[in-house]
Amino acid sequence: MADFDDIRPYRDEEVVPAIQRLLADKEFITAIIHFKYPSLPDWLTALAKPLLKLRLQNEIGHVSSVRDVQLALEKYINKVIESTTTKLSFSGLENISRDKAHLFISNHRDIVMDPAFFNYALYLNGMETTRIAIGDNLLQKPYVSDLMRLNKSFIVKRSAKGIREKLETFMNLSSYIQHSIEEGHSIWIAQREGRAKDGIDQTDDAIIKMLYMSQKKTGVAFPDYIKKLSIIPTTISYEYNPCDCLIARELYEKAKHGSYQKAPGEDLCSIVTGITGNKGDVHVAFGPALSGHYETAEEVAQQIDQQMASQYVLQSSNYLAMEYLDKNKPAPETIDNAKREQFRQRLENCNEELREIFLRIYANSILRPDTE
Repeated sequence: MADFDDIRPYRDEEVVPAIQRLLADKEFITAIIHFKYPSLPDWLTALAKPLLKLRLQNEIGHVSSVRDVQLALEKYINKVIESTTTKLSFSGLENISRDKAHLFISNHRDIVMDPAFFNYALYLNGMETTRIAIGDNLLQKPYVSDLMRLNKSFIVKRSAKGIREKLETFMNLSSYIQHSIEEGHSIWIAQREGRAKDGIDQTDDAIIKMLYMSQKKTGVAFPDYIKKLSIIPTTISYEYNPCDCLIARELYEKAKHGSYQKAPGEDLCSIVTGITGNKGDVHVAFGPALSGHYETAEEVAQQIDQQMASQYVLQSSNYLAMEYLDKNKPAPETIDNAKREQFRQRLENCNEELREIFLRIYANSILRPDTE
């Protein structure tokens, strides 16, 4: 296990030191204050720091294991669900075995909330939560790394440079996933690098190829290893993406200038917005585990995409966006005026130049232009 020390989640014996680092991290304390009270002036922030630190010490100072961390997080997840969603539903839980580990490959719309909702479904149903893949681009602050690794996240090193370093990184990641599955720990990983900002969920077959890298010299055939991984395609759909206007701006800049340069701290801003913003109705669907005979990574990716397309729950926002783009495709009459007005206001909150992109972000769940 020592080979994975730089990417694995924290073990129980590492929890207390990590908690103490967080409580001593002034930047972490300040970030929480800004998260909870974004308009608080600097002089009040300074006064609030010792009070918040004392409160956190009382709330999490007793935490001494990974399970304790997850139990402590439960009430925060409940608050987020209560304050930012109108309905949270699940389907396909019967497809999950309680007797073996699965590799859950998911579409990806929100940095933190995708795996949070996913693991919440498992938790509510008395199942063990998964280890979560997270890119190192999101761990620019030490306290963010501590928070993620305390919550069973492992690191995907997207920052690796050069062919040799990338191959070593992917091999280590492949080996870690294999090790986790063999040890009985399920894994959550996104179907491609980064979020599907355009609303098109499509599996990158490079992810599937990475999974098999650790097996190439063992003699295990590709079809056999895919069965061994017990892959469950998982699909999450949000009525509203809290980052929709931010994403529309990014896509607009890329289309207009050919590239987009993120501002410092932009990923952290997206994390906070994704957690605190209105999501409306949310649904998580678990498909049946892949059981066919797949000779290539492309075949596996195609099967995952087919499952995701069939189990994706279309929301009012998807239908209304489609109606705005094409009046010949009206939204179902079951969508009431309140929903229509909410969507209209959200659209008008975006700059006019961004609105068509905004609409396509939602309508693409119906159109699926690049998945045919």
